[in-house]
Amino acid sequence: MNREPRILFLTSPKEVTAELERIGTDPYGIEAMVPKAVHFNILLEKLECRAANILKQEMLSIGGDVAVARGSVSCTIDSTDALIMGTRKQVSALAEKLSSQPFGLKEISKNLKTALTNLEKETFNIKTPRRLIKIGERTLVMGILNVTPDSFSDGGRFNLPDLAIERALRMEDEGADILDIGGESTRPGSGRISAEEELDRVIPVLEKLSGRISIPISIDTMKAAVARQAVQAGAEIINDVSALRFDPDMTGTAAGLQTPVVLMHMRGMPETMQQGDLSYRSLRGDIVNFLRERLQEAVSGGIEPDNIIVDPGFGFGKSLEDNLKLLKYLREFKILGQPLLIGVSRKAFTGKVTGAEDSVRLEGGAAAVTAAVLNGANIVRVHDVSFMKKAALMADAILRA
Repeated sequence: MNREPRILFLTSPKEVTAELERIGTDPYGIEAMVPKAVHFNILLEKLECRAANILKQEMLSIGGDVAVARGSVSCTIDSTDALIMGTRKQVSALAEKLSSQPFGLKEISKNLKTALTNLEKETFNIKTPRRLIKIGERTLVMGILNVTPDSFSDGGRFNLPDLAIERALRMEDEGADILDIGGESTRPGSGRISAEEELDRVIPVLEKLSGRISIPISIDTMKAAVARQAVQAGAEIINDVSALRFDPDMTGTAAGLQTPVVLMHMRGMPETMQQGDLSYRSLRGDIVNFLRERLQEAVSGGIEPDNIIVDPGFGFGKSLEDNLKLLKYLREFKILGQPLLIGVSRKAFTGKVTGAEDSVRLEGGAAAVTAAVLNGANIVRVHDVSFMKKAALMADAILRA
């Protein structure tokens, strides 16, 4: 009989439940034990010291712990970050204990409860003007169609309507679940074009695709006028790399059209996003906070919460190391409770790692897509649909084994 221990990395209630069922645990026991088996590390930033001290004492009383800065107990510093460490059951109990506490802890209680709910979300439903899209049962592949003369990888290849139509239909045949059409380049250093020029590029393609393609179409634009006419011509999703910041009319337009939106993190604009100091105070924290704020603005502006997708913005104002860290810790963005879209296809950072000199960067892109799926991506935005579809299928098979 083998009594040597094994280590099990069980990261979700679903995985814990499966292992307890395999052991033959009583169903009532499973219900009680699952919250004890999933462990969370939850970071709260810039807490008042007296609030942090209460937080730590309450967590210690239920068997968990909270790491705080030296000097917080004596309140010789103004504020401290606090790392809550405990099981799902302990964090839930902590939230209840804080619900009647002073110094802002009541709000923290509410936020902790929301965070726990968000972290356990596995499936989502977004509703377009034409259909319901289920997200989470498998990774969805979004095919990129740039009808531009100057995009970083494929500029000029599909800027004639007939070439674009042929490419769109081919991507559908190759297994794309969504088609993302863009008429303005957002490569580093690219300049802006007028709404009229952007419309001249995308509307003929959308009109010719109408009735010929069965998958939903996303319009990649920062302009409300382009989004409005594109949706009227058949687009069903608005993918805005500015997270609704560039055009003050975009939020109201998306709300009125009742379309899902993609909110992406980007510092500055494409012209300047890779210039100057690219450092962050807290890379993932800054991006999560940015996306949380944009989510709140979108909902306040009338967009349905269930119709918002988030994108951490690989390559948009990030260094090589930043992009790699985002891939490694991608699952942290699940705390937002929204579907997660990832665009790593042909990005420069994959070429820097692999030494690929061409703009396709296929091998590095496939590895990045695989890592993204294994770490929580729900949608991958790619140029090479046939190849990346297979990479996503393999990653899904591993993830769901």
